[in-house]
Formats: sequence, structure tokens, C-alpha cells
Amino acid sequence: MSKLSLTEGRLLRAPENFLPSDFSAEVLKKGLDEERRSFLRRSFLAASAAVAAVGASGLHSNQAAAAEGEAAILELPAHTKGLGQPVAATGYGQPSQFEKNLQRRESPGLNRVSAASVSFCPLQGLFGIITPNGLHFERHHQGWWDIDPRQHRLMVMGLVKQPKVYTLDDLMRFPSISRMHFIECGANTGMEWGNAAVPTVQYTHGMLSCCEYTGVPLKLLLDDCGIDLKAARYVLAEGADGASLTRTIHIENALDDVMVAWGMNGEMLRPENGYPLRLVVPGVQGVSWVKYLRRIEVGDQPWFTREEVLHYVDLMPDGRQRQFTSIQECKSVITSPSGGQVLLGQGAFNISGLAWSGRGKIRRVDVSVDGGNSWRSARLQTPILDKCLTRFNLDWVWDGKPALLQSRAIDSTGYVQPNYRQLRAVRGSRSIYHNNAIQSWQIAGNGEVFNVQVS
Repeated sequence: MSKLSLTEGRLLRAPENFLPSDFSAEVLKKGLDEERRSFLRRSFLAASAAVAAVGASGLHSNQAAAAEGEAAILELPAHTKGLGQPVAATGYGQPSQFEKNLQRRESPGLNRVSAASVSFCPLQGLFGIITPNGLHFERHHQGWWDIDPRQHRLMVMGLVKQPKVYTLDDLMRFPSISRMHFIECGANTGMEWGNAAVPTVQYTHGMLSCCEYTGVPLKLLLDDCGIDLKAARYVLAEGADGASLTRTIHIENALDDVMVAWGMNGEMLRPENGYPLRLVVPGVQGVSWVKYLRRIEVGDQPWFTREEVLHYVDLMPDGRQRQFTSIQECKSVITSPSGGQVLLGQGAFNISGLAWSGRGKIRRVDVSVDGGNSWRSARLQTPILDKCLTRFNLDWVWDGKPALLQSRAIDSTGYVQPNYRQLRAVRGSRSIYHNNAIQSWQIAGNGEVFNVQVS
């Protein structure tokens, strides 16, 4: 093994918050024109340069400290000689003050009204596969609510023998289950259809999260109401927010793994994630995971609701639109190193990322450091679960030369994640939803990482 391969590489975090608040407010008011796009790019580059300068300074200071002996280990710090904080100092645990920049953030210009917008999950700063509740991405069509669970009701009606209305207590008396699943907005990576648009993985892929959900299988409720299995073909899910969001779900899904959930990662749902009830539809785009769930109707045909005919449809090159393309196809992304981060010197790095498929388990993830000319199989970190995020890792030695990082996932059906050339051959370049193309990160000779596209 070479001396270089034994050298531990250092990775500098991407700038987390690189836009002034007045700029975000201006974009929300006036939109994101070319002038403001240019300002966004310049702001990010300036923030990246500042972070890189701090990192280089820190590298030199660390080297000096190492030469003289590390005071941090040779001298006892104050926290080893004093009394710490008492138990329950905060009633609900909070992250360290040194991690305060790791937050979900709204992308300027995506929507003019923040109540109908998205906050992106900081994938670049997470480990494993579970998303902390406080960092789970948000998508709202009419803002979020904190609903009194004592006043909330769920109605099941339509093609059933006995329509029923359930309280939360009623639902929690049913046999409950807990399962881990990813949820991804259908528009995740949508800004990248035409070209590389946003700098970091938080904004390219951050409409993605994965949690352990607890609730009751929808099938049990449908059986409890006496569903007409001969006539039933679809169910309609309706939320209690201002948008009254409604989605059609195929009966095969409803009777399989769909869940009416109240729990998320061992606690009740957060208000911004649908408290007190939401639907969990594994493998299907997040808009079908109706929040603030208030009604389930069983029917014999699709309802063709607003979000099924005007939005969440796939624009094809010939001008036609595909409807009800809800499955989130096999996809992956490298989260480290990723856009905005900086490699501080040559040496050994761990390439890490996430893979997922709405059709089953991840079978393999290949990683390339030369833009797809050659591939190596990554290590899949357990557990590897159905319709759930899978973490992958690959040891890599950076020699200081430019590199082009990519990941390619293969799921249990044999489906292989496409590159942009393959995807655009079928879908064109004017679409919004269901972009599962291979993501490319370019590493420059100075260690900076940029979002690029490779056909």
C-alpha cells in the first residue's frame, strides 16, 4: 500500500446558509430571474471560497499543533474538571450548538408563497438511513397545522358495507405495526432536468427522508368497514389541510402495505409531517402520503383530482402527459463528497451515499470516480429493507487530480438507474417529476466539489 493511501483525507463541509434573508424575501416576492440566479451562484461561490479559506487555515494550524504536541489531548479541558448540565435541563433534547447550521432549508424562488413550498433535508450531514424528525423534509400545498388530536376524525366510506368514523384512540386500539420506509417527493431533483441548477445535495435531492412509521394497516380498516372486494378498484385519500389534498390510490396498494400512521421514529408525528394522522404509501411519490388524513373513500374508478391532472404528471417530448406515474424508480446519490464540500489534501476518503427503490430492495450500488468509464461495487450497509433507504460506502484514495464521482443503483427487480442521456431519450428535458438520473459531482484539482451533468 502506498504512502498516499495511508494518509487520511479531510473533508470540509459545504456552506449551509449562503443567502441573505432579504434576498430570499425578494425572490419570494418577485421570482427568480436570470439576475437573481446569477446572484445566487455568486453568493454560493463566495461562501464556498470563505469556507475553503477557513479550512486551509485550520489545516495549517493543525499541522503546527501536531508538531508541538496536541494541547487538546495533553491538557485537561474545563469540561473534564467541572460539573455539567443537570438532567432534563431541556424538556425535549436538542442538537449541540455546534451543529446548529444543519437545518432543513427552503430553496429561494421555488415557490412564491412559503405556505405552498418545500423545505429540503440536509442529506450531506446525515448518517445511516434514518432521518431525524426535526430534519424531515416538508412539502405543503396550503401550509401546516397543529391539529388537536381529540377533535380529529377519520371517515371510511364508499363501497363498504358499514361506513365508519374513527377517533385516534379508536385507531390505536387496532393491532399496530412499525416499518421503515423512504418518502420522496415526485419533484425531487426536478430542477435538474435541463441542466445542473443548484449547488448542493440538499437542494438537488433533499426532498427525501426515511423514517420508522407506526400505525395500522389500511387493510384492517377496510375489512372493519366491510369493503366490497368485487367492486373496489381504487381508494381516495383526503387531507384536512386548507388544500384538502386528495389522491387516488390503487386498491392493490391499499390492501398491501399502505398504512394509516400516527407514529414517526418512536414518537407522534410532527405537525409539519401530518400530525395526528397521515397515510404511508411505500414506494409511491410523497404527494400520495396524504397528511392530516380525514377521509378514505372506496370507489370503482380514479377520481382524477387536481393534483392528478394538473400536477404530478410527466410531460413527454411529443407534448402528451403521463398520468398516475406514482412509483419512485430506483435512484441513488453520493452525499459525501458532494457539492459545496472541499477535499483538503490528498489521501483516503470514504465515498458515502444513499440508494432507494419504490419497487423493492436495493441489490447493488456501483460507484465511479471517472465519470462512468469504470465502476466499483460499493459496500451496502445493513439493514437492507424493502422500499427503504440503503446506505452505501466505498473506500477511495484521492491523488489530487480532477475526478468525477457517480453512483448507479440496481434494485431487486433488475432495474438499473439510468444516466441523463438514457432518461432524456424517453422523457425529453422539459419534465419536472420523477428524475432518477445518475448524479455527477466534479472534484477540481483544489478539492472543491461542484454539481455537473454528464450525458
